[in-house]
Formats: sequence, structure tokens, C-alpha cells
Amino acid sequence: MKKYLVFMLLAIFSICILGCAKKEAGMEELQQSLSMETLSTTTATVQPVKVSEPVSAPAEKLDLPPVGNFQPTATEIQTALKNSGFYNGEIDGKIGPVTKKSIVDFQKSKGLQADGKVGPKTWEALSVYLNLPAQTGAKR
Repeated sequence: MKKYLVFMLLAIFSICILGCAKKEAGMEELQQSLSMETLSTTTATVQPVKVSEPVSAPAEKLDLPPVGNFQPTATEIQTALKNSGFYNGEIDGKIGPVTKKSIVDFQKSKGLQADGKVGPKTWEALSVYLNLPAQTGAKR
């Protein structure tokens, strides 16, 4: 059994060695056939590229929240909360306990996870109120 295994290993090894030697010989032949003279005499055809007509810009630009890893500023959060009627404090750019409570109240009203953090889902719902005039009276 050992003799058979040794014989098989030697056969595989010799095939690998001979196969690699043939590849190297083929590469040398290919390199010789692609000399500078050969390359300079070959011609290539170049296809022109069609340029499509420019797409017209939309008539109205919408102020939507940016897509991706956008983190709104504290001022943007407070402004949107104030415009939605959930925040009555001063817009000072600081997320304090009053702002956090307003965020939680807003999240509860929209059926979101009420964790007091403005993540992508909360900001998607809140950003609608960013550029609107401030609401007076009842919360939406």
C-alpha cells in the first residue's frame, strides 16, 4: 500500500514539474512573437463612443435629507422638532433633557422605537419638518 502511495505521489509531482516547464516554454515563445516590430505593424479598429443626450433637470428641487450616513446637527433636530410642534425650548444646538423628551414624544407619535436618539428612521420622519414654518398649537 505504501509503495502504491509513493508511486502516485511521484507521478503527480512529475506531471506538475513537466506541466510547469511547458508553460514557461510557451510564455517565452509568446514573448518572442510579440516583439516591437510585430506590435507596430498590427492595426486596431477603434469604435466611436455614442454620447447620449443629457437628461433634463427636474423642474423643482426638493429639500430631502441626504442619503447615506447623514447625521443631522442638534440645531437641525431642534428646528424640525419645533416646526412639528414637539419642542418649545430655545434652539441652542445642544441636545439636553428637554430635547431628548421631545425626540421620544415625536418617536412615539410616529410609531418608531422611542429611544431618544435620532437615527435614520427618526430623521426620515423628522426631516420633513425641517424647512416648514413652526406649528402653533397641537402636536401633529
